[in-house]
Amino acid sequence: MWFQQFYLNSLGHASYLIGDEKTGQALVFDPRRDVEVYRQTARDQGFRITYACDSHGHNDYLSGLGELAGSAHPPQVWGSAAGELSYAHRPIADGEQIEFGDVGIEVMHTPGHTPEHISLLVYDRSASADTPALLLSGGALLVGDLARPDLLGGEEQARRHAEVYCDTIQTKLLTLPDHVEVFPTHVAGSLCGGNIGSRLSTTLGYEKRTNATLAEVAEKDEFVRQCIRLDNLPAVPPYWRRMRTQNMAGVDPLGVLTEPPALPPDDVAAALDGGAVVLDTRSPEAFGGGHIPGAVNVGLGSSFATWAGTVLPADAEILLVLDRPGDLWETIWQLLRIGYRMPVGWLAGGMSAWRTSARPIEHTPQITVDELKRRLDADAITLLDVRQPAEWAAGHVTGATFITGAELPDRLDEVPADKPVAVTCGSGYRSSVAASLLARERDIPVINVAGGMTAWQRASYPTTT
Repeated sequence: MWFQQFYLNSLGHASYLIGDEKTGQALVFDPRRDVEVYRQTARDQGFRITYACDSHGHNDYLSGLGELAGSAHPPQVWGSAAGELSYAHRPIADGEQIEFGDVGIEVMHTPGHTPEHISLLVYDRSASADTPALLLSGGALLVGDLARPDLLGGEEQARRHAEVYCDTIQTKLLTLPDHVEVFPTHVAGSLCGGNIGSRLSTTLGYEKRTNATLAEVAEKDEFVRQCIRLDNLPAVPPYWRRMRTQNMAGVDPLGVLTEPPALPPDDVAAALDGGAVVLDTRSPEAFGGGHIPGAVNVGLGSSFATWAGTVLPADAEILLVLDRPGDLWETIWQLLRIGYRMPVGWLAGGMSAWRTSARPIEHTPQITVDELKRRLDADAITLLDVRQPAEWAAGHVTGATFITGAELPDRLDEVPADKPVAVTCGSGYRSSVAASLLARERDIPVINVAGGMTAWQRASYPTTT
C-alpha cells in the first residue's frame, strides 16, 4: 500500500491518495477543487485514480469530486449511504468492506460533525490481513480536538448532533486499537474546530490520553456542553453558508480555465463603474499607504481564503491588485476553491500604474498601540475588536466594541459612527480586512492598529476578561 497526505495551509485542509502497488488502483479522499495535484502524483507513482470519496458535505470549501468525475477516465465516486447526495455516486454504508489489491477499506458511519459523515478504516493486507493501519477520520476525530457539531442549525440541533457524536466516539472510535494512525481532513488552520493541534496526524492511543474533549465522553452531558461551547469555537465565515449545499448537490467542473487579463488603469476604472469589486491582496502596510478607493484588503497568505470569503459577495466580479504578477494563479485558486468565479482581470503594473495615471487614491492610517492608548484616554476614538470569541474572552481593552470579523458584514450598522474607529485584531491582518470593509460600506473614518492586541499586551497596557 502506498499513501500520501496533501496539506493545504490556506484552508486547514488535508486530503489523501491511497494506492495499491499490485493493481495500480488508487483512491482520493476528500479532494480539493484543484485536482491536478492528485493526477500528477498518481502519474508519478504509476497509479490510476479509480475511486474518489468525500467524508461529508463540507462547509469550508468546494469538493474536487466533480473535477475528478468530469475527467476522460473518471473514477467511481463513493458517497455516504446516509447522505442526501444529488450527484452520481455509489452509496457506501456502515460496515461495508471494499478491497482493491492489498488495500482494504472498512466504511464507518461516524455522524456528529454532520449526519452523513463517514470515516474509512484502512488495512494494508500485505502487512496484516486483520490489523487496521490507519483511519481517514475526516471530521470525526481531529488532532487534539473534535470537529464542531453546530454548523447545520441552531443550538438545539447542535445539541442533538453532539449527543450523536458522543455515541459515535464511544461505540466506533474508542473501540479501535491504540496503534491506529489518524489522518483527519480538518487540520491546523481549519475553523471546524476550536483547538486543533499543529501536527497533521495523530494516533488513537495518543488522543485517548491527551484529547481534552475526548476525555469528557464518559459524561455525555459534559461532553455535549464542551462540544457546543460557542465561546470556544471560531465564528463561521459567511461563505460557509454556501459550500455545503453545493457539495451535497455536486460541484460543477470548472472546465478549461482562461487566464484573466492584465488591465490598464482605464479599464480597471471602467470595470469599477460597472460594479466590479477591487480585491487588494497586498500587505496591510502597503494597502494602508495607498489603494484604489473602495478596495477591500485581504493579504495573500494562509488566511486569504477565509477572509476573502468573508468580505466578498457571492456573485462578486473581482478585480485583483497583486503584490507581484506571479501571485496571480495562487490567488485565483484560493478563490475558486471557495466558489468564486474567475476574476475579471488584474491591475497591470500594480499600484504604481494606478498612481501615475493620476487617479484618486485612498489611505488607511496605521497607528501604534501607544498612539491608540493616547487617543482612547482622550476619548477621541472608538476601538473595534474583530478577533475570535476565545481571543476576546482571554483579554480585551476595556470599553472596546466586539464584533468578530466573520460577523462584521452582517453587523456593519452596529459599529458606532460618532468618532473615528480604530480596528484591532491579533496582529493587524484581520483588522485591515475589517477596516477596508468598513471604509467601503460605511461613511466612518477608519484606522488600523498595527501589531494589534499582541503589541498592546507586549506594551503592558491593561486588559480585562
